This record gives sequence, C-alpha cells and structure tokens, in this order.
Amino acid sequence: MADLKDGEIAVSSNGYFQRVLSSLRNRNYRIYWIGQSVSLIGTWMQSTAQGWLIYQLTGSSFYLGLVSAMGTLPVLFFSLFGGALADRIPKRKLLLFTQTVLALQAISLGVLVLTGVIQVWHVMLLSLLLGLMNAIDAPTRQSFIFELVGKDLLMNAIGLNSISFNTARILGPVIAGILISAVGLAHCFIINGISYFATIIALISMKIPDVARASREEQITKSVKEGLTFVRRRPDIFSLLAIVASSSLFAFSYTALMPVFAGDVLKTGATGLGGLMSAVGVGALLGALNVASMTNRGRSAKVAFVANLTLSISLILFSLSRWYWVSLIFLGGVGFSMITQNSTVNNLIQTNTPDHMRGRVMGLYNITFMGLAPLGNLLAGTVAQFAGAPIAVLIGAIINGLLVILLFRLRPEMKNLR
Repeated sequence: MADLKDGEIAVSSNGYFQRVLSSLRNRNYRIYWIGQSVSLIGTWMQSTAQGWLIYQLTGSSFYLGLVSAMGTLPVLFFSLFGGALADRIPKRKLLLFTQTVLALQAISLGVLVLTGVIQVWHVMLLSLLLGLMNAIDAPTRQSFIFELVGKDLLMNAIGLNSISFNTARILGPVIAGILISAVGLAHCFIINGISYFATIIALISMKIPDVARASREEQITKSVKEGLTFVRRRPDIFSLLAIVASSSLFAFSYTALMPVFAGDVLKTGATGLGGLMSAVGVGALLGALNVASMTNRGRSAKVAFVANLTLSISLILFSLSRWYWVSLIFLGGVGFSMITQNSTVNNLIQTNTPDHMRGRVMGLYNITFMGLAPLGNLLAGTVAQFAGAPIAVLIGAIINGLLVILLFRLRPEMKNLR
C-alpha cells in the first residue's frame, strides 16, 4: 500500500473494521463521503415526498410513472455526453456545478409547494432537470472517487459509498414520512436542497489539483464516439457492461412488482410491502459492508459472476415463495448479491480504463445500470399483466442467469480480469 499522503490518518490494516474504513484515512475522500452521506438522506426524502405529491395532485398511477420516467430517461440518452464532460472538465468543478443546480431544483420545488402554486407540469419540468443533471453528475462522481483514493482503495471506497447509499435509503423515507405528517411536503424538498450544501462544502474544502484528463479542443461528439470505440475494442469491459445491462433489464425490475407481491401473492398489504423493501435494503447494506472489507481482494470478475448467479437464484426462489418470512430471506440475498455484483463490476471497469477515458466509460456504465432500468420495468410489467408477477420475476431471473453463464463461456479471458 502506498505511503500516507498529507492529511491522511494512519490506521492499522488489521481487523475487519479497519479494512472497512480504510479509505476514510484519506482526508479528501473522508470529507466527501461525509458530505455525500448527508446529501443522500435528503435525496431519498425528496424521492419519497415527490411520489406522494404527484399522487395528491393527480391520483394517477400514469403520472407517477411519467414523472419517474422523466427523472430517469435523461440518464439513458445523455450519460455518454455527461461522461465526456467529466473527462474534459476538472471533476471537482463539474460536481460543484451539478450539485448547485440540484440544490436549486429541490429548493424551487419546495417553494412552489409551500406557496401553494405547484402544478403537475412544474414537477415534470423539474424532474427533467433532475435527470439531466444526474446524467452528468453520476459518471463524474464515480470516476472522481478513483482520483481521490486510487486503484488500491477503489473497491473499499465503492463499498463505503454503497453503505451510505443504503443507509440513506432506509433513513430518508422514514424521515420524509414523519415530516409529511408533521409539517407537510414542502419541507422535505427544502431540506434536501439544503443537504446538497454538505457536498458542496466538502468539494470546496478539498486540497486537490483540478486536472482535465482529456482535451477540450475536439468536438464533444467525437469524444463520445471515442468512448464507444474504446469499449468496442475492449471485449472484457464490454462484457462487464453486458452483465450490468442484463441485470437491469431482466433482474432488477422485480422492484416495480413488489406491491403486487405484497398485496396479491403474499397477502401482507402495505405493512408487508415495507418489510419486503427493507429486507432488500438490509441485504444490500450487508453486501456493501462485505465489499468495503475486500479492499485489494475480491476484484476478480469471477466474484461478479458468482454474485450474478446468486442474484438469479435468489430471485427464482423469491418468485416461488408463498411465505412472507421466507421471502424476506430471499430478498436479503437479492440485495446482498446485487451490491456485490455492481460494486465489483464498477471497480473492474474503472481500474482497467485509462484516466483520460474513465468518465466516458462510466457514462456507459450508468446507461446500463440506471438508464435501462425503466425499460426493464416496462418489460416486467407487461409480462406480469398477462402471466402474473411471480412468472415475470421467474422468467427474468432465468434469462439473466443464462445470459451471464453464456457470456462467461464465450469470454473466458474475462475470468482472469482484475
């Protein structure tokens, strides 16, 4: 391991928790992680409050889906351009811009609700702005972590990011529910806007050089094309992206059908739905802890392969279960394997991509991870409409598992990727 740099805290590498927290000895990453952890709680608060706001304004499931799509589809269409910007502009400066715009977006939504003038088109427009900013912010944030901690600690940092994300996924909706009941929806949005300043202050406080990895001289469309060409010529990285794409299309769409499982399959109602979602969150949190403890170990693509198979098997068993408590166990396995797979793939892609190309490749990663999810949800919903939710989840899990097995047989060289 490299010598400690200025501002780092020396900690022993012995022991589980020392391994889990090892990236936090880097001052820049430590303050960034704290800022992100605060901001993510606000993000989940807004996500919860926005769904309730749309339902109050329209009472329509269609509008719920439409507003959600407007917040996610820009990731599918613009993440490549966002990744290209991340390679051309110093990432800290780009993140300061995106985080500031996201803060203003949240505060604007809160003010519109507080003043009583909010309309559906306001939420749709602001959701579109949110999606556009996330198309830039996501690949920039992920490739920025590599610059903060380096190759040796990247897996640990990804795990720590997953810990803060999944902790926020548990806390954010709970806090939002309390605030909505006590003081109303508007405060969830305003608090989220304020929470972005935790990340903004962290970014301003960092002591790092602002370096652009790629030239700004060439046209951005040419930069995007170079990113696509790079991945096409790297079958190992293309295969890793294919694993994530398969999971997004055929495995992760189970979340859209969870209300059906709670209401019609397991007969547990809204209370049971909360338990099912929490089981995934607990499994994901445990998976994130496991990933963070790997540090330099466990970066082989074989880990992603095993995690994908575990994900598929867990989903198959969940689709066949008709007992609530047994289903909770299987969903815990889903959360654990999902985080392990995606964190391992994220690490492998970044550590095997040149510095000047990392933003664009992570843009592609976000397309496969986040951008394809709405299409997967649509596909699963269509199958469920005709064959039922359990069959939809079962078919998707089987397809996902078979595709990844086929991929590893066709790309044996990927097994040794580290």
